[in-house]
Amino acid sequence: MRIATIGHAVFAATMIAIGILGLIKGDFTPLWDPVPKGVPELAYLCAFISLVSGIGLLWKRSAAAAARVLLAYLLLWLLLLRVPGIFLAPTVEFWWSSCKTAVMVAAAWVLYVWFAADWDLQRLGFATGDKGLRVARVLYGLALIPLGLAHLAYVKETAALVPGWVPSHEAWVYFTGCAYIAAGVALLIRVYARLAAALSALQMGVFTLLVWVPMVAAGSKDASQWSETIVSWTLTAAAWVVADSYRGIPWLAVGKRSGPSDARPALG
Repeated sequence: MRIATIGHAVFAATMIAIGILGLIKGDFTPLWDPVPKGVPELAYLCAFISLVSGIGLLWKRSAAAAARVLLAYLLLWLLLLRVPGIFLAPTVEFWWSSCKTAVMVAAAWVLYVWFAADWDLQRLGFATGDKGLRVARVLYGLALIPLGLAHLAYVKETAALVPGWVPSHEAWVYFTGCAYIAAGVALLIRVYARLAAALSALQMGVFTLLVWVPMVAAGSKDASQWSETIVSWTLTAAAWVVADSYRGIPWLAVGKRSGPSDARPALG
């Protein structure tokens, strides 16, 4: 097996689970929503690519190809099915779905940089190494800002999700929304970027564990709550991978670019 970081293993396992779920349901998992109508075959393709790429990411001989395929597929999904919607139907749904996909693309791109084979380095050098890693981090940073703005735009709705035992619900909504925005800006300008990436991933994970997991663990039959749990967990796993890409960079570094040792961690 080829495990670069714990985040890599969790992300790969998550993709496998999403693939299995999609094949069992015979439908799109929440990760892909909203989806084109009248193309049932696409649901199976999404599930198949998730499953195969997730398995491939865990094996040394297939990691490069799996990362390449997953990145290409997610990038096409972002460019063809998400970005146009931002301009043609600029609703919160499209902004949220676009950010969700962008976080996934960022994680896949980091893994592609890590596992890039000689073929990739020679023919697709612009997408590997420091350049590729920089693009992945910028994409992740850009995605965090609208996520934070969504919190601030829907304070009451988000506050209703905060567990009852936590005081000052709306204050936490403002705090987490501003935290996402601050993290996104920090990543874009490379000021305390490692800290920002780690804390944003932690925030997603805490939100998943404190909000969605208790709901489904209590036996909720609400499909939307199950969907949000799946999406929140997947985003946490993806954010974890991006945060892992900063290993080797000081926590409070300002303006530091990644070098070869940062871009490709020791692989076992």
